[in-house]
Amino acid sequence: MSASTLALSPEGAWPAFQPDGLIDVVARFREPTAVVSDPRTGAVGAAVGGQLVMLGAGESGWPVLATLPPLYPEWLGDRGFCEAHGTRFAYMQGAMANGIASVPMVIAMGKAGFLGMFGAAGLSFGRVEASVAELKAALGDDHAWGCNLIHSPSEPELEAKVADLYIREGVKRVSAAAFMKLTPSIVRYAASGLRQDPDGSIHRSRAVFAKISRPEVAKHFLEPAPDKILDGLVANGLLSAEEARIARLVPVAEDIICESDSGGHTDNRPLGALFPSVSMLRDQIVAARGYSRPVRVGAAGGLGTPEAVAAAYAMGAAFVLTGSVNQACVESGLSEEGRVMLAEAGLADVIMAPAADMFEMGVEVQVLRRGTLFGTRAKKLYEVYRAHPSLEAVPADERQKLERDMLRASFPEAWESTKAFWMGRDPREVAKAERDPKHRMALVFRAYLGQASRWAINGLSERRSDYQIWCGPAMGAFNAWTKGSFLEAPAQRHVVQVARNLLEGACVVTRAGQLRGAGAPVPAAAFSFKPRPIGD
Repeated sequence: MSASTLALSPEGAWPAFQPDGLIDVVARFREPTAVVSDPRTGAVGAAVGGQLVMLGAGESGWPVLATLPPLYPEWLGDRGFCEAHGTRFAYMQGAMANGIASVPMVIAMGKAGFLGMFGAAGLSFGRVEASVAELKAALGDDHAWGCNLIHSPSEPELEAKVADLYIREGVKRVSAAAFMKLTPSIVRYAASGLRQDPDGSIHRSRAVFAKISRPEVAKHFLEPAPDKILDGLVANGLLSAEEARIARLVPVAEDIICESDSGGHTDNRPLGALFPSVSMLRDQIVAARGYSRPVRVGAAGGLGTPEAVAAAYAMGAAFVLTGSVNQACVESGLSEEGRVMLAEAGLADVIMAPAADMFEMGVEVQVLRRGTLFGTRAKKLYEVYRAHPSLEAVPADERQKLERDMLRASFPEAWESTKAFWMGRDPREVAKAERDPKHRMALVFRAYLGQASRWAINGLSERRSDYQIWCGPAMGAFNAWTKGSFLEAPAQRHVVQVARNLLEGACVVTRAGQLRGAGAPVPAAAFSFKPRPIGD
């Protein structure tokens, strides 16, 4: 042993070289850890605590191969995310539509140091307006929170109205979902309030979180807003010339969410392929544009276990976003019956089905298959829509099945209720449907799709077989992980406890990986973390 060997003193901590001892070391990830070797056998082990000393000739101790600093859930991800948004953790709760990501859920997450997003998509404007007021009263500027702004190609006026509400009411963060291209509404929100200091520093009043599943869509948000949209907003008095000028110097969004195989709208892309592709694109655009402000890329989809969360952070995710697992929590806007159904889901108990908001375009969403016939029935409606020019053209036997099993009304009755809905929401849709029988058929079928999610939210038992519950495979993985723990029972699933356990477990997995990478014979069991109640 050389005179300058750094070693762990034999007094105090005793290194672990066997599996059981290394599991205990991993569990103490909040403490400094030393990776050491046994001078007699050359075996690699690890120890928590103890004193590091410089050994001279003849002195005993364990030579130190590496030292690991303490690890905390707060340190996972990019701390710049936490600084930018005022959170304790680099962790978001996704904006599940129709108020499933409820006001109570967002409040609970915000007060615990997470970033919660209210699920405004699919709700009436009055409901969104009231929810924003409630969130402002409960969280204000003291805690991080935001709301969803969904691309609404069939209702651009509603999209614009909601964006205007967010700007007027000071909603500082928006989760932009289902956008395939930029619209004036999202650009206006992103650019409103931009200012630049004399030294060139740019300040943003509002943050856009762009949820994407394709690099070509990410590119729209990573680039500055198009001149045509900016010029139109200025001409209409919706942006100042100065805001538009600064908007040409920054990306539309500085937080990109890579949405892989998730519940709801998804392209089913694996995170391991999507995230690196978008990260490389971000690097290329940032370098080409010379942005002065950081642009972060986060990960979403399939994150239902500590291993998955740790893997996302290890890939370089600045933050993570969870969705399906939150929907199964007691704060969720989903009915108790729906939450129980989610708690019974396995990894493969999901199916793709037509989306209500983009039915005519053939866009699909991922939903729960176990315990509900919605997925197969919704697919059948789309097949009928593609095959026939009108409701009247549907063959009698097929029509009878649709009326009996899905619509539970005759076609004329279904149209009358659909017509009444659209007369209150947007009469132009009714006028178009009366001119175009194909559009009338689409509205009737979309009514079933739209109501199916509300039946699940309201717990309408007689419609249980038609529940539309957005769900990804992460739900099945989460259920397997929590089996036998306090989080197995739906009534015990609180959104903050779920988040804390995922992050706590991610720290365990990360520490185990660090020790294994340093040469310690870490057993597979060290990568396992079972949920437990976690406080502050």
